[in-house]
Amino acid sequence: MTTKEQLPGWQDLLVEGVLVRITHPDKVLYPDTGTTKADVARYYQQVAPFLIPWAMNRPATRKRWVDGVGTESKPGKSFFQKNLGTATPSWVLRRRMHHKDHDNLYPLVNDIRTLVWLAQIAALEIHVPQWTFAEDGVPRNPDRLVLDLDPGEGAGLAECAAVSLIARDSLAQRGLDAVPVTSGGKGMHLYAPLDRRRTSDDAATLAQDLAQSIEHEHPDLVVSRMDRSLRRGKVFIDWSQNWPGKTTVVPYSLRGRPQPMVAAPRCWEEVIPDALAQLDANQVLTRIKDGIVPELDTTKSG
Repeated sequence: MTTKEQLPGWQDLLVEGVLVRITHPDKVLYPDTGTTKADVARYYQQVAPFLIPWAMNRPATRKRWVDGVGTESKPGKSFFQKNLGTATPSWVLRRRMHHKDHDNLYPLVNDIRTLVWLAQIAALEIHVPQWTFAEDGVPRNPDRLVLDLDPGEGAGLAECAAVSLIARDSLAQRGLDAVPVTSGGKGMHLYAPLDRRRTSDDAATLAQDLAQSIEHEHPDLVVSRMDRSLRRGKVFIDWSQNWPGKTTVVPYSLRGRPQPMVAAPRCWEEVIPDALAQLDANQVLTRIKDGIVPELDTTKSG
């Protein structure tokens, strides 16, 4: 994703009939790899057909690194942004959402140009809930369930892979067909389609029951409780991300790590505890070129 091309102070990209201006396209956002803002924009252009189905019609929270991610020894500053700023292009689709004491206006990542615009503002990570807006702007029941497998100190991706295989079987017993996603960070996510008959609270309860059941059967490997003191050497199954106010990084999103890692959907054949590794942007683009694009099977929704 690096480029030696000498770029001007801006670059206009024609995306879906609209010019999206990338200012400072040669600005390095990932110092370890030399990955620039223009590289990020091109990455999101290429993965858009595969990312957008995971994000469509969901309020998108952005995590931004306006001066880059920095290095492992000196991380860059980041911040989460929910409400849209006044400089947001008029063509960005948006929905208003009421919180306890205020309203936020969120973008919908429904088109390629919005993804390119997110690259322009250095919104490297895109986080969405498990529910979508209806056409009238009212939140619908969730159309998927997510389990976030988070390794505690002394555990890692190998342990998460082992837990994912156990969780896959537990989900299958309940009629849910899961897709694994390596998070681009330390752990994994498992997604399973839902038929919208359950509320978000129902989905969270189901996920909690699953996590507690797996913990009961594998107490040396799994913890379902949120107390961090219990996680050492184990994998925490975070079921709470099914609550309506919670979000999870969307598959195919970049991560704000020292290298441009990606939350990458995987095939179950790849999930081998001692062999599974996180993927970076170049690897994900190669997989897409090779047709390796795992998707949720909505015909098997629970």
